[in-house]
Amino acid sequence: MDKAKRRGTAKDTIAPPKKSVQSLNKKKARLGWLFVAPFLLGFFLIYLPMIVDSIYFSFVKIEPVRGGGYNAIWVGLENYSYAFFENVDFTQTLIGSIKDLIFNIPAIVIFSLFMAVLLNQKMKGRAFFRAIFFIPVIVSTGIIESIDLQNILAEAQSTMSDFTSGTMTSTANVGTQIVSMMDMQRFFSGMKVGNELVGYVTGIVNSVYSIINKSGVQMLIFLAGLQSISPAIYESCKIEGASSWEIFWKITFPMISPMIFVNTVYTVIDSFTSQSNSVIRFINNVYSSAGGNVRSTAMSWVYFLLVLMILALVAGILSAYIFYQRRD
Repeated sequence: MDKAKRRGTAKDTIAPPKKSVQSLNKKKARLGWLFVAPFLLGFFLIYLPMIVDSIYFSFVKIEPVRGGGYNAIWVGLENYSYAFFENVDFTQTLIGSIKDLIFNIPAIVIFSLFMAVLLNQKMKGRAFFRAIFFIPVIVSTGIIESIDLQNILAEAQSTMSDFTSGTMTSTANVGTQIVSMMDMQRFFSGMKVGNELVGYVTGIVNSVYSIINKSGVQMLIFLAGLQSISPAIYESCKIEGASSWEIFWKITFPMISPMIFVNTVYTVIDSFTSQSNSVIRFINNVYSSAGGNVRSTAMSWVYFLLVLMILALVAGILSAYIFYQRRD
């Protein structure tokens, strides 16, 4: 009895110390907020007021006031009605940009994945070849891209139809074509394929320079995904007798499917926000015209909402086929 009482009194008197111990996840969360704090401050103090003003100006009409300044007159959806119903070129440019996106995005993602698989192999000079394929990304950014867009000689060559006679026509990209439709039809003549596929392959071959320029970042992301796959998985597959083709489709492709999703979303955003995009150039031209500042703002918001819808559609389709490896 005495021993039991002593044990009970010892438990009652010796209580565990209360400490405010923070978990590792909470510490990481606080550090995460600390790192994104500059962006959040810049967004709420600088960008958010500009976004609100942009939305407001898309619903008004600007009239200058004598002596300086302007009056903003509320016109509702008049600017949006002009973009859709009065300016036919805007809708045609949007449709053409979406068509180019549908054709170019798969080519860029597939090419970058193909080159990443090749550059991930063990070979001499692997780092050198990786640098070569990433150089166009560096060259085609910033001031170099602006110079390239304003290159009069390149524009003249892209519209030249006959080099022998020296005549110039308005046909675009005729002088820069690598292969023609007739060449591809001869190549596919024995395969009984349709003209749509021939036209698609012809466009991909003729735009190979643009595809290489836009594949550098995606290639690096794919390389990071490929190097994150454990070599033990490949060794076990080879021991079981799997071929390289089976290893790629059963192991490599599912393991890098999250990278395919990321690269597809990145490529869509990069294509829609590039300075060479036809819609961006069209909106800039409307902005430079008389009274086009508010109309171009409405067109920009239409374009922004269209990009969001396409991103949501791409995310909804690809998310159903993504494989996430469990780290338990």
